[in-house]
Amino acid sequence: MEKTFLSKGGASLDLSGAEADSLFSETLSAVRPALGKTGSALLIPPDVTRFHSRAGFFTDIACRELSAAGIRVTVLPALGTHMALTGAELARMFPNTPPSLFRVHDWRNDVVELGRIEKEWIEKVTEGAVSYDWPVQVNKLLRDGGFDLIVSLGQVVPHEVIGMANHAKNIFVGTGGKEAIDKSHFAGAAFGMERMMGRAETPVRAMFDEGLRRYGDRLPPILYVLTVLSARSGAETSAGGPRGGLALRGLYAGFGRECFEQAAALARQVNVDLLDEPVKKAVVYLEPEEFRTTWLGNKAIYRTRMAMADGGELLIIAPGLERFGEDKGIDVLIRKYGYRPARVIREKAQARPELADSLSAAAHLIHGSSEGRFTVRYCPGPGLSREEIESVGYEWGGINEAMNRYDINKLKTGWNAGDDGRFFFVPNPALGLWALKDSF
Repeated sequence: MEKTFLSKGGASLDLSGAEADSLFSETLSAVRPALGKTGSALLIPPDVTRFHSRAGFFTDIACRELSAAGIRVTVLPALGTHMALTGAELARMFPNTPPSLFRVHDWRNDVVELGRIEKEWIEKVTEGAVSYDWPVQVNKLLRDGGFDLIVSLGQVVPHEVIGMANHAKNIFVGTGGKEAIDKSHFAGAAFGMERMMGRAETPVRAMFDEGLRRYGDRLPPILYVLTVLSARSGAETSAGGPRGGLALRGLYAGFGRECFEQAAALARQVNVDLLDEPVKKAVVYLEPEEFRTTWLGNKAIYRTRMAMADGGELLIIAPGLERFGEDKGIDVLIRKYGYRPARVIREKAQARPELADSLSAAAHLIHGSSEGRFTVRYCPGPGLSREEIESVGYEWGGINEAMNRYDINKLKTGWNAGDDGRFFFVPNPALGLWALKDSF
């Protein structure tokens, strides 16, 4: 089924909360008759690591509107490999959704297989980068929970694994199982991160689309609710609020792929910053409540690698960094193998069964390497020691010295002048992609 109910977006649009609430509520009213009087809906938002997506806000609206209409609501955050949300995180991201409605996705144990896509198809779409079949997996609640509707919520933004985040990724990775996540992540890494980021049409996207095409009829209808956000310029003022911050540039909802295509086109416009010159020194700040692991914090590398100059330095200020992996098993592998060039990790994945059995970890190790082109210097809080940082292949920097030298509250996004020369500042790498015009 292909039908777009809501398409509101523009590079200069700045939707207020009230406007967004009204638009989304109208969309839910249009969809609600299909549920009947006593239907049920499964909401699938991202977890707290995508707090800025505004998906929590829209989940609260969906819960309010559907519950008021007598619809039974269940919420399954799309954790993928991430940790379950704490009570405090649920309250922060979903303040108006009752905690009793939430379920936890277990990517190792709670999945069912809808079918498999044959090796030959995967090999062709990845141009020979990998040669294996791919299981189309989801949390068992999606197939067997008896729901009449799935509402998948999240942000469309450049992404290292698939090119542009969300849509079917929220289903097949966010609620997927170990084999599906491992193989899709490694397919993207083997094909090449730089060939995909910021693009809507990629091999991994094709895999997920094919999974929906072949096996989507085994699931309830999926209503996709997609946001596009970008930072306000210094000249912009939010409705009734201060200058700066994030603006909701786009809100799209519908069944099928058209709503994603519209959102991806806008995200390409507002979230990809193409630079005229390579960056010799970049400073990236990782907000402590959002980035506690390098599994997530390495977006500082993924999203800037295409802009970095050979021989340059990427300095990452990470006061909340506590460990490497979100998953304990993956954390062990990161510590053992470290962030090494793609050639090294691919060789180890072929030779070491434990890494071959955790291809998402192998993909992450490839993504997190500078490929020897530039220095990555992590400045963590007390959660990780200098020895731990250096053991995985990064340089270490003191957090206090870094924060004294680079006052994140005074720096502007983009080019700044400092005592040690000109540098490029990124306050949150999850919100965009930076690349050279000539190489994108």
